[in-house]
Amino acid sequence: MISYLIWNGSPEIFAFGSFALRWYGLLFALGFLISQQILFYMFKKEGKPERDVEILTVYMVVATIIGARLGHILFYEPQTIWTDPLSIFLPFEFSPQFRFTGLQGLASHGAAIAILFALWLYARKKKPGQNFLQIVDRIVIVVALTGALIRTGNFFNSEIIGKPTDSPLGVVFVNRITEAIKQNKSGVNPVDFVQVKKDASRKALNNGRVPISIYMFFNPGTQQIRIHDFLNYEVKSYLATLDEFVDQPRSEELKYELIQEQSGSFGVKIFTMGVSRHPAQLYEAFSCIALFVLLFLIWNKYKENLPAGRTFGYFMVILWSLRFAYEFLKEPQVQFENDLVFNMGQNLSIPMFLAGILILIRSYRPQPDKSMDIPNS
Repeated sequence: MISYLIWNGSPEIFAFGSFALRWYGLLFALGFLISQQILFYMFKKEGKPERDVEILTVYMVVATIIGARLGHILFYEPQTIWTDPLSIFLPFEFSPQFRFTGLQGLASHGAAIAILFALWLYARKKKPGQNFLQIVDRIVIVVALTGALIRTGNFFNSEIIGKPTDSPLGVVFVNRITEAIKQNKSGVNPVDFVQVKKDASRKALNNGRVPISIYMFFNPGTQQIRIHDFLNYEVKSYLATLDEFVDQPRSEELKYELIQEQSGSFGVKIFTMGVSRHPAQLYEAFSCIALFVLLFLIWNKYKENLPAGRTFGYFMVILWSLRFAYEFLKEPQVQFENDLVFNMGQNLSIPMFLAGILILIRSYRPQPDKSMDIPNS
């Protein structure tokens, strides 16, 4: 039974010239907007000044963007510092042509470190009114929800992909393939429409290799010789290059059949094998939603009497232990990780997990004052 999912969703909502609004950016921003409303609710229930939420939001947004970007550069691409320093925070690309790209490459560990530092600065500024751990206890609840939205954005981008799997939960990411075919730059693109479907007439192979058919329909008037050249040179090259999504060796002949429509236009059906992968982004997204619900319920039980560090400790232990486990299902993000016993994400998760254990133990010790001492004026 062919039960894998083919994902061909576009990462862009719409494009206007060189600017494109992407699902990732929208979900990223939506995470902060929803989080702010939840914090308003929590502060109101605890009788705390709601205006502090606006200040905290600014700290969170700035810390997340700067920390996540610097974390990616320092942990995964340190060579960028001296090879292309402008690209660290410049959301544009000038070659081969100018276009808006956004910040490509964000690391959650970097964001976590920066957020903790920003909240420490915030607590110092508010001192003695607010305790650092008590502030973080509330923030991590909405951070879990924001993390779910960001990982969903990664899914739309077909990035942070999982390893091949024969599981029925596997996903074949084909958006990069259809985009490569439609955005052909060698002369006039003859392709009018591209669609990818499962092929139940052929058998799946091991290690996530599953049969798919790529249907391509050409512009009216496109000659057969042009179609054959386009398939055997350009499309074949795309498929061979994007080997993380399809299994089409460059040495093998491209198999396809020509289809002629009633209008006289031509189409083709390409027979190839897709690579079904763990949707690691969705695993993390669903886990973050469950973590958000758990932490919110803990807060709802105690509210202003929440023991300092309780939700923070659970957040650190659960999130980073899951992150460590899920990394076994992901492909390495950079080449040097192939030589590591544990990849970079796992190595960075270990100290986070251990810190969570210590914080959680502290939260269960008797505390002289469990109230959240935040002034109302």
